Amino acid sequence: MKNKVLFIVTIIVVFLLGLLASSIVNRKSEAKYKYVPQVNIAENEPRNEVWGENFPLEYQSYMQTLDTTFASMQGGSATHDVLADDPNLVILFAGYGFSKDYNQGRGHAYAIEDINNTLRTGGPKGDGDGPMPATCWTCKSPDVPRLMNEIGIDEFYSGKWADKGAEIVNPIGCADCHNPKTMKLRITRPALVEAFESMGKDINKATHNEMRSLVCAQCHVEYYFNKNLPGKEGIPYLVFPWKDGMTVEDMEAYYDNIEFSDWTHQLSKTPMLKAQHPGYETFTTGVHADRGVSCADCHMPYKSEGGQKFTDHHIQSPLNNTSNACQVCHRAEASKLIENVYDRQRKATENRLKLENMLVKAHVEAKKCWDLGATEEQMKPILTDIRHGQWRWDYSAAAHGASFHSPVETARVIGSGLVIAQEARVKLARLLATLGHNAPVDFPDISTKAKAQEYIGLDMEKLKAEKAEFKKNLLPKWLEEAKEREAKMPINAVSATN
Repeated sequence: MKNKVLFIVTIIVVFLLGLLASSIVNRKSEAKYKYVPQVNIAENEPRNEVWGENFPLEYQSYMQTLDTTFASMQGGSATHDVLADDPNLVILFAGYGFSKDYNQGRGHAYAIEDINNTLRTGGPKGDGDGPMPATCWTCKSPDVPRLMNEIGIDEFYSGKWADKGAEIVNPIGCADCHNPKTMKLRITRPALVEAFESMGKDINKATHNEMRSLVCAQCHVEYYFNKNLPGKEGIPYLVFPWKDGMTVEDMEAYYDNIEFSDWTHQLSKTPMLKAQHPGYETFTTGVHADRGVSCADCHMPYKSEGGQKFTDHHIQSPLNNTSNACQVCHRAEASKLIENVYDRQRKATENRLKLENMLVKAHVEAKKCWDLGATEEQMKPILTDIRHGQWRWDYSAAAHGASFHSPVETARVIGSGLVIAQEARVKLARLLATLGHNAPVDFPDISTKAKAQEYIGLDMEKLKAEKAEFKKNLLPKWLEEAKEREAKMPINAVSATN
């Protein structure tokens, strides 16, 4: 009886070992042939699907950035109307494009669709038309480095956004970050290279781990358009303001020294700064960066599929992928890790909203001062405070992950903004009294996005109609022209002898 049991057990063990060996052989076989190229990728190939012929796992994971089902407390891939959520922003951005339209961004695969849809790019009818410069395309597509190589950097930045519409149709993807011959990470946007040079650094000396963040820093940074660069006058040349440092104060001083402003506020007449999305700058001041963690470690962690280990190109919030993004290092339960993030975000948001409310009141009170006959000399120190206070608010708000990436620095920035904004309102109260107004300023009803936009005089129906006309008439022409151009671009299969 014992021999029969032993025989049966032996058969089962041998069978299971056979299955294991077969699985190992299959996985090794898959790994062996994973990187056998199917096509020769051209130097400036912008089409992600062509790259996907050689790297199907990475491409398939990238396509998951089309998923818009995940919403976190402060972001995710699900889009929503930020102005409807917080109508105060309409006032803060009065006179600037963000007062018209501000939606939570979706995944990289939507980059072209979203910039075509936003009211901020207007409803151009053809070349040379519309409110935005061509420079606004810079971070949206691998067609950008292709076009820069074809026509030159200066020419790419020149002209209107509508001038390049037919050329830029492929959403953010492979060629933005990878060398097509070696697959090594590379920098394709000159602004980042030039920013390093302005700080006396050589980006070519960056390590591979540093590059896993720097390819993100090509776009997820603060920037401005400089029309006064020597030899490039009149061109809205893309510049990162890092020459004097990357802190909120360093960049503020840089802008103040060159007397730069993104726009003049419609109500308060303040020369404003718009923080774009200084994610890299705030990330560098946090504990993860200090420990050598890169952007890709959390937003593009390694994963395994079919025996293959590869970088997950489903670029997304780590909160939607805690097992690979967080629990590799942190042994806490996913629910605990997520709650820790939300706790930091809630605390930062609490004070940021206090700063926001003070700034809205300051803009309206400043308008009242102008209406009562205040002089530029009287208003100058007040406007400086409003400029600096809102810069700090925007720096902490536009860097969407700042309250997690660097909660201590974010709290410091918001705290200093509160002090500055309060000083502005004290000065405003004194000036209003001097001008004969000793009562609280009447504030408009801006309880909804529509009411706030009406208060600052936006004709939203006209703006929407112009955008609809653009999407009906001009956008299809861009897409057809691009389709014809790309049909002529070769896709060279790799011969069997290679």
